[in-house]
Amino acid sequence: MVISLPRKARTKSASGIYHVMFRGVNRQEIFHDDEDNSKFLEILQKYHEKLEFKVYAWCLMSNHVHLLLSEGEEELGATMKRIGVSYAMYYNWKYQVCGHLFQNRFLSENVESDEYFLTVVRYIHQNPVKAGMVGKVNEWRWSSCAGYYNQPYFPDDLLERNKVLRMFADDFNTSMEKFRDFNEQTNEDMCLEDSSYKRRRLTDEEARLKIKQILESTDIPQVKSLPRLERDRILRDIKSIDGISQRQVARILGIPPSLVFKIK
Repeated sequence: MVISLPRKARTKSASGIYHVMFRGVNRQEIFHDDEDNSKFLEILQKYHEKLEFKVYAWCLMSNHVHLLLSEGEEELGATMKRIGVSYAMYYNWKYQVCGHLFQNRFLSENVESDEYFLTVVRYIHQNPVKAGMVGKVNEWRWSSCAGYYNQPYFPDDLLERNKVLRMFADDFNTSMEKFRDFNEQTNEDMCLEDSSYKRRRLTDEEARLKIKQILESTDIPQVKSLPRLERDRILRDIKSIDGISQRQVARILGIPPSLVFKIK
């Protein structure tokens, strides 16, 4: 349910800026609908106001979150624990589950130079594009990209964009135009070097074929009528399929999403 504090002290960033990632345990989905995404951002905003840390970029994917931020009134680990625990409590209450939501402790890396700072901003914004979720960076609703493109975004007072834009030009419109060109450049950026970023989401048809391989002689419509122990065993196997989402599993098998979420 919670994110543990680091077992040993992290190396402090000289700039005070960090790239942080939360990831679901066993790569499970941590956001299932718009309400979940909104809730995480509301929690982030709450502690942003309380602890006065700055957020330069974010992106919420189905099973992980990227943040680029600077420390506020307390050290990074304590702040991330507050955010993680708060969201896990909400998630477990909403879906009536218990246990760990996030995988071990959060990942982080120091961001020491302006060059790498901008690389991380671009990397975060391009996550949904590289994952095949959208065709353009500003089409993903749950990132900070829209704020940099002067489009509506949520929460509208969370983003600290001046530091980024001033790196391109003093004039606001010019800086936004230059940032947009940079933000959409084709690249091979790798930040935090996590292989899960490259995972591609299966289409429903691909997922259905993978499920049939696991079921063997059992037909898909029969799964929801199987004895509980047998059904849960099959669900665990299906959830381990690389690139499949829990929403897909529920949709294809015709069972409630909450039933899939509970299976660990």
